[in-house]
Parts: sequence; C-alpha cells; structure tokens
Amino acid sequence: MNGSLPPVIPPGQPGLPASQVMHEIDYQVFGDDMQYVEVELDPQEAVVAEAGGMMYMDDGIEMETIFGDGSQQNSGFLGALMGAGKRLLTGESLFMTVFQNRGVGKRRLAFGAPYPGKIIPIHLAEIGGTLIAQKDAFLCAAKGVSVGIAFNRKIGTGLFGGEGFIMQRLQGDGWAFVHAGGTIYERVLAPGEVLRVDTGCIVAFLPTVDFDVQYVGKIKTALFGGEGLFFATLRGPGKIWLQSLPFSRLADRVFAAAPRAGGSGREEGSMLGGLGRMLDGDR
Repeated sequence: MNGSLPPVIPPGQPGLPASQVMHEIDYQVFGDDMQYVEVELDPQEAVVAEAGGMMYMDDGIEMETIFGDGSQQNSGFLGALMGAGKRLLTGESLFMTVFQNRGVGKRRLAFGAPYPGKIIPIHLAEIGGTLIAQKDAFLCAAKGVSVGIAFNRKIGTGLFGGEGFIMQRLQGDGWAFVHAGGTIYERVLAPGEVLRVDTGCIVAFLPTVDFDVQYVGKIKTALFGGEGLFFATLRGPGKIWLQSLPFSRLADRVFAAAPRAGGSGREEGSMLGGLGRMLDGDR
C-alpha cells in the first residue's frame, strides 16, 4: 500500500487555519499482521509521532521533542502549552517527537505497529479535515496535524462509555496514520442507520457519526453474557473504522492464560502441560 499527498489546500481556505496546512509526504505500508509504514521526506519535510513508535530512519533526519503536536507553532508558547494540556487529558505524554529531513535529498523513516493489526492511512482533506479516533490508535502524521481531544457530551457515554468517552480529534489536510488491532472493518453508515458495537472495537469515525452507549437490556445477558453491561451505538451518516482485536481484549486473554498470573493454561492440557512446563524450566 502506498500513496502520496494531492495538492495541499492553500493557506486561508475556509475550514482549515493556515497553521494546519500539512507537510507533503509520501508513504508505503509493509507487512501483513505486524505492519510498519515507511515515510519518504523531501528536504525540510517532517512528520510527528508518539514517542517510541520509530522503527528506523536514514541519516540526515533529526529528531526533536516538542510540547503537544506542533500544530500550534504559530501560536507561541501558550498555544503549545494548551495543545500539550489536551494530550495530557487523553492519558498521553505532554510531548511528541518531530522527525525532520535536514539533508539535501530524500530521506526515509519508518514507524512500527505496536501490536498485531493493520495501519490505516487516512488523508484528512479527503474526509472533510477531521477524524475522531480512539486515543491509542494514533501512530504518526504529517507535521501540522492537530492531535486534540474529543469529549462526548452525553452523560450516558461519559459514565459507561469506557474506552469511547475521551477520544482523539485529528484535524488538518494531510496524511494521518492510525493503527487497528486484528482485521479492519470499514463501513459507510447511511443517514439514520445504526450499528451496535463493542466500545473497544471502535477505531475511528467521521464527526458526522453520532456516538452513544446503550444498555444491553437483559439482566441475565448483562451478568453472564461476557459482553459487558453496555455497548456503543454508531448512528450515520458517515464512515466508521472498526477493529476485530482491541488491545485490551488481547491483553486480557494473555493475562488470563498466564499461569504465573493465576491463569489456568488450559490450552496446554492440564497434566501434560504442567509436566512440560516443569521440564523446560517454567516451574
């Protein structure tokens, strides 16, 4: 998978502040279940990413730690501080890392997915300039992308929405890359069309989509069904991206199966599995 940026929206165009016009970047996604995205930068072009996501980079690319996401660079220290404060509310670090090509020719760098799944390239200008995403989904983006917060104002969502209460709002006109666990499911909801989803399976959706939570409706199902008391409802119109394997679900399964954490290790067989662990030094 590869792509490049169409002509950038000129500064001052309605709907996008001049400070949010993106750097132009080319990219290519490699791999199947453990993917990474390679970004090609022309001289002085840059990308911004969460700390710890970089996989490799060519000589000539310089790293700089900044407050927030760098989109408020024309707003002075106060603007940068406000951007960093928004990130703190989502549970992220106050700082992000900018990778800029300071060389004379093209340079490449790559960012790896944090766990098995897919990297989704999204061109923000093509979807209206704004994307609402789970707070852990963002991987990297062209410098200039605003990575803010999106509160859901509904009381029910705030009390019971879990992972979906505080989400990230990505704004700009360039490429942004988000990561989804497992397999991606993309769907365009028609006006008024409703889809009920586990809150952890939501990766991203357009701001035209209405997000709320709903009680499962039956006490027995809520207590013994294993799906929780509430699920999310997404009401169109707009496009949504879902993931088949949320990281929280993967972590719960791994933890539950780990013998040292109190798991049963059922998949190994009760007697032979225990004998095997003693022979190979696990016990």
